Amino acid sequence: MPRPPALPSEQKTRLVLAVLSKERTVSEAARAAQVSEQSIANWRRQFLEGGSAAMAGKSAAYNGSQREAALLQEVHKLKQALGEAYVELMTWRRTQEYRRVPYATSKQYVQN
Repeated sequence: MPRPPALPSEQKTRLVLAVLSKERTVSEAARAAQVSEQSIANWRRQFLEGGSAAMAGKSAAYNGSQREAALLQEVHKLKQALGEAYVELMTWRRTQEYRRVPYATSKQYVQN
């Protein structure tokens, strides 16, 4: 059976509110939206988690999910490592310019 198209967030919210207010059961809401009961349960869980995050004072633009926080932390660490590697490379290059030992076959040291 092909998967039905995704529902707009407004419709999901109406279904979840209907379930939470006990106007509909989970199975009735699932039949009406032509989705599984598990989908309704997931949407309800996400709705409640988002509401509790908002009540805790977290920004609505950033829902503070653990996955996003972990990715942001990884990006920060990678940027820091890249910066440190760049500084180390530049330092190495500068010190090598002063330590360069001329070869006996270089043009400067070839006697005419």
